[in-house]
Amino acid sequence: MASCRALTDRLSCRQVLNLMVILGFMLNYMLRVNLTIAIVAMVIPNNSAHSNLTHVNHECSGILNNNINTSYIAKIDDNINDVNESINSIHWKVHHDERHQTRYSWDEYEVNFILGSFFWGYICTEIPGGRLAEVIGAKRVFGYSMLISSLVTLLTPLAATFGYIAVAAIRIVLGFMMGATWPAIHPMISHWVPPTDRSKFMAHLMASSLGAAITMPMCGFLIASVGWESVFYVTGTIGFVWSVMWFVLIFDTPAKHPRISNEEQNYIEDAIGTSSSKTALAVPWKSIFTSIPVWAIIITHACSVFGYFTIVNQLPTYMKYILDFNIKENGILSALPYIGKYLFALATATLADYLRRNGKLTVTAIRKIFTTVALVVPAVLMIIQAQFGCDRITSVVIFTVGLTINGAVSGGYLGNGLDIAPNFSGTIFGMANTLSSLGGYLSSLMVGILTYKNQTYHQWTIVFWILTATYFIAALTFLFCGSGELQKWNNPTNKTMPPHKIIIPNKNIVNEENIPLNKAPTT
Repeated sequence: MASCRALTDRLSCRQVLNLMVILGFMLNYMLRVNLTIAIVAMVIPNNSAHSNLTHVNHECSGILNNNINTSYIAKIDDNINDVNESINSIHWKVHHDERHQTRYSWDEYEVNFILGSFFWGYICTEIPGGRLAEVIGAKRVFGYSMLISSLVTLLTPLAATFGYIAVAAIRIVLGFMMGATWPAIHPMISHWVPPTDRSKFMAHLMASSLGAAITMPMCGFLIASVGWESVFYVTGTIGFVWSVMWFVLIFDTPAKHPRISNEEQNYIEDAIGTSSSKTALAVPWKSIFTSIPVWAIIITHACSVFGYFTIVNQLPTYMKYILDFNIKENGILSALPYIGKYLFALATATLADYLRRNGKLTVTAIRKIFTTVALVVPAVLMIIQAQFGCDRITSVVIFTVGLTINGAVSGGYLGNGLDIAPNFSGTIFGMANTLSSLGGYLSSLMVGILTYKNQTYHQWTIVFWILTATYFIAALTFLFCGSGELQKWNNPTNKTMPPHKIIIPNKNIVNEENIPLNKAPTT
């Protein structure tokens, strides 16, 4: 623990929190996607190599090789598709390696059952996780979620020996714990981060993109060098170490931190003011469900994530079957969209905080401008893709730029719940993330229905036009309904008389000592 103390001596408590959140969300995604990469090495190759395509009509330049392994085609859920082509590359390396590895005779249905089970747990804890963090603190909710996720990750190789049902059960628990992490961090932000710095802090949540960029090549190296079991042992151990550090270094509020300086504590508390309550408040459910700004966040987040999932998860399929081009073969190209999104999120969030700090624009204007940029630009790019999608370079540029520009949501709607209701920001984000999780399923379902047995460019143009409409709906919804103003119901008042005071008809009001309140006590 000496190293932890040395870290806090050199950095401010807010800087330590920033660093731990960045690493935490990188690990969050690492624990989530490690199985999607390792599972190809876990399964006997031919058992899941069932081709579902009956027609591949390549309308673009070049001729497709009809002998294509489509084991992870569109019907595979969003959790596998985002690393589809990386998996294929690992697949080749693993099966040309002389190293003997334990493999299981799971068919395609069983593989998809395992991968999809993550979301069964994930969708259950979004709203409860956010609310629980508001009540007992984000330190425990986020910390224990990551700790348990790390432990069940370490148990995955053992679970595999009992069959695919056991692995699916492990993934359900993993999803259940991770569903609470994203909404849980918002209550902590409301207590630690001044309003003029919150956009930049929200950008750190995008470090999950860096986690994806690191996880794919790292897991591929581990599988080829040591074996697929090492993927779970390494990522689980890293997550466990981070969890221990989180409990040692992080506290729910500045007032609870034993090592914070008076200057830093006073600065944070003065900057935040009274917008964030120090005690848990009863949730004004009626006000939340009837709030137009809240629904603007929910709808915008759902549409934005739907577009993100579709592009990221289905891009490998499009590049392989339509353009005959394996975009994931190049490690740098594979990581570029993720790194680009994080860097652009950080840049736009910094700009948003600057504009707010200097009073250049209202909070509402800032949120609407950055949200519009983050959604309209990808919408326009999808129109271009629908017209010129047969060109390889154009397609790569469009998808990369589209994902990068979408990072501007960090200065837009992503932290908007902290603007309008910091006391219930966890609950609001939980509601939004629940709907967006369904968007991941709908994304895979949509592409699967349109291209499941008919991989043609014409079918994919339908996907691009749907994405265009979705992005525009999100942008217009927030533009007309979004707000950056603090809502009145953020601080609900208790209008009932305190229990120690009673009203007696036609008599004086008395207190606990039975002294009439309308008379001064005698001395």
